[in-house]
Amino acid sequence: MLSPSFAAPGLFPERHEQAMRRIRDELGLTPVEFPTTRRLGATPVERAADLTAAWADPTIRAIFATIGGDDQITLLPHLDPAVFQADPKPYFGFSDNTNLLNWLWSHGLAGYHGGSTMMHLARGEGIQAVHLATLRAALFSDPSNSSGSSDSSGLSGPSGLSGSFGSSGFSGGDLAIEPVGEFSEEEVDWAEPRALTESAPSIPSPGHHWHQPETVVTAPTWGGNLEILHWNLAAGRWIRPVEDYAGCVLLLETSEEMPPAEEVFRMLRNFGERGLLRQFPAVLVATAKATVFTNPRPAAERQKYRDEQRDAVLRAFAAYNPSAMIVFGVDFGHTDPQYVLPYGGRITIDGPARKITAHF
Repeated sequence: MLSPSFAAPGLFPERHEQAMRRIRDELGLTPVEFPTTRRLGATPVERAADLTAAWADPTIRAIFATIGGDDQITLLPHLDPAVFQADPKPYFGFSDNTNLLNWLWSHGLAGYHGGSTMMHLARGEGIQAVHLATLRAALFSDPSNSSGSSDSSGLSGPSGLSGSFGSSGFSGGDLAIEPVGEFSEEEVDWAEPRALTESAPSIPSPGHHWHQPETVVTAPTWGGNLEILHWNLAAGRWIRPVEDYAGCVLLLETSEEMPPAEEVFRMLRNFGERGLLRQFPAVLVATAKATVFTNPRPAAERQKYRDEQRDAVLRAFAAYNPSAMIVFGVDFGHTDPQYVLPYGGRITIDGPARKITAHF
């Protein structure tokens, strides 16, 4: 377990301990944390050193980010691709962890978009079923098996993943990514003791919204958090020639900062001007988080925010890739429950059947 971004375990140690207990009890794995996992204010060099050490340790077979943050991009210059390519292993994270997922992808390594030990494994009322199912699919050859052989350290267990985007690269078979009945985008303040036993209330899910569902696409994924992808584009690093993304499925989600629809359009417009948007025959757009405890919004405003974001995405693709098939309201990213999706591994989007299948 690592904190390549914000070291939230340093502020909320009881929640962190709860996540580690559940890794043992629910997944049958042995969690190991590195020196900066709880160290608030650790430098990018120190965090990069821990990430490299974890990756170079052959007994550690998977790596979970504890949470996101806002500066993971500063770690990337301190990483040596050869260390990571020598022993591909699953990396779980989203939000600011899009930086590392994209960096891995750019060096031929797949990962998983999703998973946050502090958010989803330490969730007060327990791990959501769909989240646990995708974790098991990613970690075990039989997703129903919650125990693996444990080594003396690390998140030990069965095989990791392949670095090849041309094959599934995953071990748990196929899993349908279906709409959930209810979801939550609210939070219980982690500073309150009840956060260890209670979760935020749920509301009916908006479900999937299909745009141009006339085709079937099976392809590797790329993308992640839109704001972070835009940082990478602005930095001019770790974005490959646009042709390298041709045929991929684009994953898009926005953060708790809730960028306005016009900003979403402008970011996508920049991708379009770069030639990126036309590379993707299919796009999955996550259920957008539309409230946060520091800036609460009523239900009607939340739906308006999601509707406006959908219109912004459609406007950008109408200009730069009008034939793309797009599915809105998929449960990944900043939502609860959260599906963990292959990043560099394959997904099938079957428009006529209105089905999404992740190949683990």
